[in-house]
Amino acid sequence: MYQFMTLTIVLFLLTGCSTVPKTFSPSHPLFLATFTHEAFHQALTMHVKDGLVDYPKLAEDSNFKAYLNLLLHIAPQQLPTPNHRLAFWVNVYNALAINGIIDGYSPATLTGRYTFFIGREYVVGGESLNLYDLEQHLLIPDFKEPRIHFAIVCASRSCPKLQSEAYTPEALDEQLTESARQFINDPARNRFDRVRKIAYLSKIFDWFSEDFIQHSGSLFTYVAQFVADRDLANDLRQTPYTIEFLEYDWSLNGAPPLPHS
Repeated sequence: MYQFMTLTIVLFLLTGCSTVPKTFSPSHPLFLATFTHEAFHQALTMHVKDGLVDYPKLAEDSNFKAYLNLLLHIAPQQLPTPNHRLAFWVNVYNALAINGIIDGYSPATLTGRYTFFIGREYVVGGESLNLYDLEQHLLIPDFKEPRIHFAIVCASRSCPKLQSEAYTPEALDEQLTESARQFINDPARNRFDRVRKIAYLSKIFDWFSEDFIQHSGSLFTYVAQFVADRDLANDLRQTPYTIEFLEYDWSLNGAPPLPHS
């Protein structure tokens, strides 16, 4: 991943310091009072099971196609509350990541990660953006909500599991908390050796450690609030643990899309 970050930084500087626009002006704006994430929700419910994504089925799903089309006509800065905007952008990230896989992009290799996160651009509300900018220049700085890191899914097995539902402004807090709990208590992504006092943590806690520390004062204080085992949670708060970050598995989180003809 360090190689990936180095490549990302170098190529990002060479291609210019792009950022996500703050104002979106779709040519045919949708009346926001009628906008919902229901089409995306239906697609996820049908084709995502325990985090495993059926990309061939999603590629043909009319609800998913309809949702991508809706994104062309939304001016997100006009959404009424921060919860509406955050739910919107989390869903957008996940939908665009799915679309990138369907279009034949993949983060499975070093160069593939550049094209997947930076090289592939999408249109939302009449403006172009990529996944890197959406995460680094909008979601993280604008919302300052570390649980975002357990909600956005970059189509890889070590990412958080893609939920079988869309995020909604009404249930957002509960959904983000549940995503954090699932991720932190998943032994495939984080595990704790209480005898040797070693915490084997996802690389997500390494890459975005500043976000978690700024929120809770320390990485273990942040993690402990979501740990299901109360004795372990107290141990993490009170006893020094050594951290070892787990290798990240960039392989696809589901059935691969059919090759384009």
